[in-house]
Amino acid sequence: MSDAPLETLLRPFDQGLLPLPTATQRVLVLRARRHRLWRHLPAEALTLTQPFKPAADELQADGWQVADEQQALQDGPWDLILLLPPRGREEARALMARAVSALAPQGRLIVSVANNEGAKSVQTDLERLLGSVASDTKNKCRVLWTPPRERLNLDAETAAAWSAQSELRTQTQTGLWTRPGVFSWQHADPASNLLVAHLPTDLRGHAADLGAGTGHLSIALLQANPGIVSLDAYEAQQQALEPLQRNLQRLQRDTHIHWHDVESGLPSRYDVIVMNPPFHAISRDGRTDIGLRFIEVAAGALKPRGRLLMVANRHLPYEESIRRLFPRVAVLAEDQGFKVLHAWRE
Repeated sequence: MSDAPLETLLRPFDQGLLPLPTATQRVLVLRARRHRLWRHLPAEALTLTQPFKPAADELQADGWQVADEQQALQDGPWDLILLLPPRGREEARALMARAVSALAPQGRLIVSVANNEGAKSVQTDLERLLGSVASDTKNKCRVLWTPPRERLNLDAETAAAWSAQSELRTQTQTGLWTRPGVFSWQHADPASNLLVAHLPTDLRGHAADLGAGTGHLSIALLQANPGIVSLDAYEAQQQALEPLQRNLQRLQRDTHIHWHDVESGLPSRYDVIVMNPPFHAISRDGRTDIGLRFIEVAAGALKPRGRLLMVANRHLPYEESIRRLFPRVAVLAEDQGFKVLHAWRE
């Protein structure tokens, strides 16, 4: 499968602009994705990280060990760090600052970004952080690499400020713990708010939140329904797990958090499922198939007479899928382009 930013990431080696790493060096790949090109680097040298569970599972299926990102950065120094930055600027800045601090004296950072994913902004940020960086372009992408760390003109104040951007903070509107890289981390999501406003109050039994994020839906569900005895929160973004844990702990209810790819299915069955399914994976491209798969998984995981509560953009083709899989479906609300659906299993 083609992955232009990843393929461009290795261009400095392909062009002889940098020497290939050796088996005795330590190479860290941040936000690695499945690709045959990793086989061109010495496997003994590589440590891969990927906080998005579906992508991490793909790497592990190919035989790679996937390390915890925060722990890997603490386990430096690294002779080379390769980075495919995330879309969010705050999260990308924090990763770049932390990566530079984890380099060995002779270590370099290489970053690759698609032009339409903010390559120019990333270069501007790197130059602000480090001074000048080398660059090349191919595949409608830009690859940037630094001099060895000992020759960097590092702006220590900027590095410290950007590193701190990955830390937990509370969201102003909700008071929930959050951080950059988590869905809707800066403000309450309007679709989730609509579902919260129309949650039934007679739900009972064992519940699940698919794509739980920081726990906004989980908390509202539990607060409105004392008859729910336990809740499993499933979330694919590893960055969300710590704030999710902190937020759910406040309720002192029986809750369990899972770093899990919902598309792969669920390990348990439930009386209630709530969800605001994701519309994107790693790229910016819309992925209606993810929401459709969430619906299929929910239908298969609900017990007899189990109930699904979900919200989504009104223009997405989810209602047709729900009506095919559930005998009873009701539209609870429509507002601001979103629709809340309530479905029952037989």
